[in-house]
Amino acid sequence: MTAERSVPTQDDVVGYFDTLSNWGRWGDDDERGTLNHITDDVRLAAARAVRHGRSVSCGWEVAVPGEMERSTTACPCAAEMPGAEHMPAHFHADRRWGFSNERLGIMFHGNTITHLDSPCHLFWDGRMYNGRSHSLVDAASGSAWAAVTAAADGIVTRGVLLDVAAVREVPWLEPGQGVFPHDLEEAERRQGVRVRSGDAVLLRTGYGRARHESGPAGGITQAGWHASCLPWLQEREVALIGADTPQDVQPSGYDAVLMPVHAVSLVAMGLWLLDNCDLEACATTAAELGQWDFQLAVAPVRFAGTSGSPVNPIATF
Repeated sequence: MTAERSVPTQDDVVGYFDTLSNWGRWGDDDERGTLNHITDDVRLAAARAVRHGRSVSCGWEVAVPGEMERSTTACPCAAEMPGAEHMPAHFHADRRWGFSNERLGIMFHGNTITHLDSPCHLFWDGRMYNGRSHSLVDAASGSAWAAVTAAADGIVTRGVLLDVAAVREVPWLEPGQGVFPHDLEEAERRQGVRVRSGDAVLLRTGYGRARHESGPAGGITQAGWHASCLPWLQEREVALIGADTPQDVQPSGYDAVLMPVHAVSLVAMGLWLLDNCDLEACATTAAELGQWDFQLAVAPVRFAGTSGSPVNPIATF
């Protein structure tokens, strides 16, 4: 199959909001979306994917300061800690132990920090996943629907790394190059693995290698999933997708839907997203072990009402 044969029209992509919709599939009150594909049996199968006991991070280190704001307190002894005057008397005499403390601020959505997107992150025609109104999100309390706390028990499932850069025999895909279903299937064939229901699929474009060598790229042009992959992901009943970029190939090629993978996944499918993964250690380990599936654990911070969370996904082989 050629890439050209895989390209849906703009009308097709807009139609995905209906044809790929999971609204009501798991009930009208469902906020978990495709995480419902992760059953007890899927988690047990993910545990059986651990055959070597080796774990690697799939997240980037966050620069502090830089990508975060930091306010640090360092007290050489307990007697000097803020509020020590209100502590029991023995604290005032203790001058041997001290502490440091931080107050951190972070804007994790964007193109650099590894983070999880929950379904309330995007709207389409004023609606969120399962048809709820955008009015359920407000500045004071955040989202009352499909926030990251819908995954409070964590996401533990079988992960599959599809190394499309290796399939195309390049160190990395160039910005603006999309990944198509035939790329995914060729990666499956070469790696001897098949994506199945409940899996998390991690897409390696090789951008992580470029970022390690040259630093984060500027601008918004990037490699990533092409919209044509969305029906494939729905058919395979994928629970979660990740990439070493912010997911969507940019430009997407569709004026009417600038980020179709984000929009259709989150709003119509309820498909959760792992943006900006660092998949280099995962790919190196997979190639060394000859194993492209593993147990993936993603534990979002339980920030009430938020549209996602910074995360450190862990792949265990």
